Amino acid sequence: MGNEFAVHDSTGYDFNAYHRNGEVAADRWVTATRLFDADHVETPAEKWERAQLLFEARDYIGAARLLASVAGEVPFQTDLHLLLARAYYHSAQLGKAEATLRVVVDRDPVEHYAHLLLGRTLERQGRPEEAAPWLRLAAAFGGELPEV
Repeated sequence: MGNEFAVHDSTGYDFNAYHRNGEVAADRWVTATRLFDADHVETPAEKWERAQLLFEARDYIGAARLLASVAGEVPFQTDLHLLLARAYYHSAQLGKAEATLRVVVDRDPVEHYAHLLLGRTLERQGRPEEAAPWLRLAAAFGGELPEV
Protein backbone atom coordinates (compact mmCIF):
# COMPACT_ATOMS: atom_id res chain seq x y z
CA MET A 1 0.00 0.00 0.00
CA GLY A 2 1.82 3.10 -1.23
CA ASN A 3 1.48 6.62 0.05
CA GLU A 4 0.07 8.87 -2.66
CA PHE A 5 1.57 11.87 -0.85
CA ALA A 6 5.09 10.42 -0.63
CA VAL A 7 7.88 12.89 -1.36
CA HIS A 8 11.10 11.45 -2.74
CA ASP A 9 14.53 12.91 -3.39
CA SER A 10 16.65 12.21 -6.47
CA THR A 11 17.83 8.87 -5.01
CA GLY A 12 14.27 7.68 -4.36
CA TYR A 13 14.44 8.25 -0.61
CA ASP A 14 10.99 8.77 0.89
CA PHE A 15 11.06 11.84 3.13
CA ASN A 16 7.89 10.68 4.85
CA ALA A 17 9.41 7.35 5.83
CA TYR A 18 8.94 6.22 9.40
CA HIS A 19 10.77 3.52 11.27
CA ARG A 20 8.94 0.50 12.64
CA ASN A 21 8.89 2.18 16.05
CA GLY A 22 6.92 5.11 14.60
CA GLU A 23 9.79 7.58 14.81
CA VAL A 24 10.53 9.95 11.95
CA ALA A 25 13.42 8.77 9.76
CA ALA A 26 16.69 10.26 11.02
CA ASP A 27 17.60 12.08 7.84
CA ARG A 28 14.13 13.42 7.04
CA TRP A 29 15.00 17.00 7.96
CA VAL A 30 18.59 17.03 6.68
CA THR A 31 17.54 17.42 3.08
CA ALA A 32 13.93 18.53 3.45
CA THR A 33 14.88 22.15 2.89
CA ARG A 34 16.02 21.26 -0.63
CA LEU A 35 12.72 19.73 -1.70
CA PHE A 36 11.72 22.83 -3.57
CA ASP A 37 15.13 23.63 -5.05
CA ALA A 38 15.08 21.76 -8.34
CA ASP A 39 18.59 22.95 -9.24
CA HIS A 40 20.24 21.68 -6.07
CA VAL A 41 22.70 18.85 -6.60
CA GLU A 42 23.57 17.05 -3.39
CA THR A 43 27.28 17.35 -2.64
CA PRO A 44 29.38 14.42 -1.42
CA ALA A 45 29.55 16.12 2.00
CA GLU A 46 25.74 16.29 2.20
CA LYS A 47 25.44 12.65 1.15
CA TRP A 48 28.08 11.72 3.75
CA GLU A 49 26.10 13.55 6.45
CA ARG A 50 22.87 11.86 5.41
CA ALA A 51 24.57 8.45 5.29
CA GLN A 52 25.90 8.92 8.82
CA LEU A 53 22.38 9.66 10.04
CA LEU A 54 21.06 6.56 8.28
CA PHE A 55 23.80 4.48 9.89
CA GLU A 56 23.03 5.89 13.34
CA ALA A 57 19.37 5.05 12.75
CA ARG A 58 20.48 1.48 11.94
CA ASP A 59 19.33 1.69 8.35
CA TYR A 60 22.48 -0.08 7.25
CA ILE A 61 21.24 -0.95 3.77
CA GLY A 62 20.26 2.66 3.06
CA ALA A 63 23.54 3.91 4.49
CA ALA A 64 25.53 1.42 2.40
CA ARG A 65 23.69 2.41 -0.78
CA LEU A 66 24.37 6.10 -0.20
CA LEU A 67 27.97 5.61 0.97
CA ALA A 68 28.76 3.47 -2.08
CA SER A 69 27.75 6.36 -4.34
CA VAL A 70 29.85 8.80 -2.30
CA ALA A 71 32.82 6.39 -2.34
CA GLY A 72 32.81 6.64 -6.13
CA GLU A 73 33.06 10.42 -5.88
CA VAL A 74 35.62 10.48 -3.06
CA PRO A 75 37.62 7.27 -3.52
CA PHE A 76 40.48 7.95 -1.10
CA GLN A 77 38.53 8.95 2.03
CA THR A 78 39.39 6.27 4.63
CA ASP A 79 36.66 7.18 7.14
CA LEU A 80 34.02 6.95 4.45
CA HIS A 81 35.22 3.51 3.32
CA LEU A 82 35.33 2.27 6.92
CA LEU A 83 31.74 3.37 7.50
CA LEU A 84 30.75 1.77 4.19
CA ALA A 85 32.39 -1.49 5.29
CA ARG A 86 30.60 -1.28 8.65
CA ALA A 87 27.27 -0.71 6.89
CA TYR A 88 27.93 -3.72 4.67
CA TYR A 89 28.92 -5.79 7.73
CA HIS A 90 25.82 -4.87 9.71
CA SER A 91 23.54 -5.52 6.72
CA ALA A 92 25.17 -8.94 6.17
CA GLN A 93 26.73 -7.96 2.84
CA LEU A 94 29.92 -9.64 3.96
CA GLY A 95 31.54 -10.06 0.53
CA LYS A 96 31.22 -6.33 -0.09
CA ALA A 97 32.50 -5.57 3.42
CA GLU A 98 35.54 -7.77 2.84
CA ALA A 99 36.32 -6.20 -0.54
CA THR A 100 35.98 -2.67 0.86
CA LEU A 101 38.19 -3.47 3.84
CA ARG A 102 40.88 -5.03 1.67
CA VAL A 103 41.04 -1.77 -0.31
CA VAL A 104 41.35 0.23 2.91
CA VAL A 105 44.11 -2.04 4.23
CA ASP A 106 45.99 -1.82 0.91
CA ARG A 107 45.82 1.98 0.99
CA ASP A 108 46.45 2.39 4.71
CA PRO A 109 48.26 -0.70 6.05
CA VAL A 110 48.36 0.58 9.64
CA GLU A 111 44.63 1.36 9.93
CA HIS A 112 43.93 -0.62 13.10
CA TYR A 113 40.14 -0.71 12.79
CA ALA A 114 40.22 -1.97 9.19
CA HIS A 115 42.28 -4.97 10.29
CA LEU A 116 39.90 -5.67 13.17
CA LEU A 117 36.76 -5.40 11.05
CA LEU A 118 38.30 -7.49 8.26
CA GLY A 119 39.10 -10.20 10.81
CA ARG A 120 35.55 -10.07 12.21
CA THR A 121 34.10 -10.15 8.70
CA LEU A 122 36.12 -13.24 7.82
CA GLU A 123 35.09 -14.89 11.10
CA ARG A 124 31.44 -14.15 10.37
CA GLN A 125 31.86 -15.83 6.98
CA GLY A 126 33.14 -18.97 8.73
CA ARG A 127 36.81 -18.41 7.80
CA PRO A 128 38.56 -18.26 11.22
CA GLU A 129 41.96 -19.34 9.88
CA GLU A 130 42.02 -16.39 7.47
CA ALA A 131 40.72 -14.07 10.19
CA ALA A 132 43.40 -14.87 12.76
CA PRO A 133 46.31 -12.91 11.20
CA TRP A 134 44.11 -9.83 10.70
CA LEU A 135 42.94 -9.95 14.29
CA ARG A 136 46.54 -10.34 15.52
CA LEU A 137 47.60 -7.32 13.48
CA ALA A 138 44.69 -5.30 14.83
CA ALA A 139 45.67 -6.22 18.37
CA ALA A 140 49.30 -5.26 17.71
CA PHE A 141 48.33 -1.92 16.12
CA GLY A 142 46.00 -1.30 19.05
CA GLY A 143 48.79 -1.83 21.54
CA GLU A 144 47.61 -5.17 22.85
CA LEU A 145 50.52 -7.52 23.31
CA PRO A 146 49.96 -11.27 23.54
CA GLU A 147 50.72 -12.80 26.91
CA VAL A 148 53.98 -14.73 26.96
